[in-house]
Amino acid sequence: MADTFYFSRDTKVHLSDSGSAVYNIPVLDGFSFSQATNVTEVTLNEMATSAGVSRRARQMFTDSYAPAEWSFSTYIRPFKSAGTGSGKHSAAHHHMVEEPLWNALAGSGAIGASGSALTADGTDCNIAFTNSNKVALDTFDLHFEMGSGKASPTIYKIEGCVVNEVSIDFDIDGIATANWSGFGKIITEVTSMPTATLTEGTAATDTGNFIRNRLTDLTLTNDVVTDTVNGAVSSSTSVTLDNGSSLIKVGQVVSGTGVTAGTTVAAISGTTLTLSAAMSIADGVTLTFSNVGMTDTYTLTLTGGNVTIGNNITFLTPETLGSVNQPLGHVTGTRSVSGNFTCYLNTPSSGASSADLFEDIIESTSVITNSFDLTFTVGGTGNTPRMVMNLDNCHLEVPTHSIDDIISLETNFHALPTSVDAKDEIDLVFFGNTL
Repeated sequence: MADTFYFSRDTKVHLSDSGSAVYNIPVLDGFSFSQATNVTEVTLNEMATSAGVSRRARQMFTDSYAPAEWSFSTYIRPFKSAGTGSGKHSAAHHHMVEEPLWNALAGSGAIGASGSALTADGTDCNIAFTNSNKVALDTFDLHFEMGSGKASPTIYKIEGCVVNEVSIDFDIDGIATANWSGFGKIITEVTSMPTATLTEGTAATDTGNFIRNRLTDLTLTNDVVTDTVNGAVSSSTSVTLDNGSSLIKVGQVVSGTGVTAGTTVAAISGTTLTLSAAMSIADGVTLTFSNVGMTDTYTLTLTGGNVTIGNNITFLTPETLGSVNQPLGHVTGTRSVSGNFTCYLNTPSSGASSADLFEDIIESTSVITNSFDLTFTVGGTGNTPRMVMNLDNCHLEVPTHSIDDIISLETNFHALPTSVDAKDEIDLVFFGNTL
């Protein structure tokens, strides 16, 4: 009998979520999974005997299994269900082929269960991070069928998987792709593949749900915060506000009825502000706070970029002596949302340009944390399919110049919550078309 070889292109991946739904997840070439062991080495180190002998042996002990690691890439494929299926695709709602991965990234429960991050209806599909401030996120099982279609395929199961990170790259000539990575408890070989019941949008003929990156656009807006005065102020630098938004920062310019042009925020204590000069302001006046020297909206055409969302997950493993311990679960770490975008250095005939953005940021020396509203529309505004990433409070680093045939700028950004206990760094919205 001839040897059997397995080719990566013959691999199928199915995902079983904690709600017992089984999804077909088409993955791209370059997937991987592995699991290592943690070992202890004991060595002898002694002086010589009278005969000149020194023992030099060592012993090895397996302490535990490290958590399994997995990674693969998927196309971002939103679609609108035909509404003829059963279960989670029974209504004509917007979905994604890879939606359980998005849900596990941001939610603590399976789709449709308490703690889910996904909300789907006939208008769009939304992934919110409302339920992400948890010590543990949603888990799922991954099955890799090697040699799918062969008489005797080899099937590996990774139990108790979590999504640690997803990275979205804007390859100008590519198709929108998400690069996933995470951990699991243990890798085992099993005899059968779970049957995927959620396969809508994955057929070879379902090509209408691929997103073209070249159509992607970016809206970059300087955050302007408004608040109302709580109590009249007479020739005083101290002003109390109704709300006291966390987006108000020291150094921002204040404008409104009764406020002298050029007045800035000197200090903040709760809802009370100290202005740079004494003012007389009536009760109920609306004040506007904006960054010094910043333009409201910048017109940028992208040449590339990236958005990365990470959960910084740690897996817990016991350390009992005399046994090979296995990972038992995970805990979340600091949630991070960051990325970069690139564009040509230009000065258009109208609107604030990339050159203006560089100048405004580098000259804004009085603002410790700037705040910009970034909206990436992957696939183009108004098009279907498309994916919209809303990042409402981004701190931008000073752009760096890349000297090439055409000079360009690269800008790194960090999406921040509106407060330390908020979960609003990013919001994902998907729009599909009926296949």
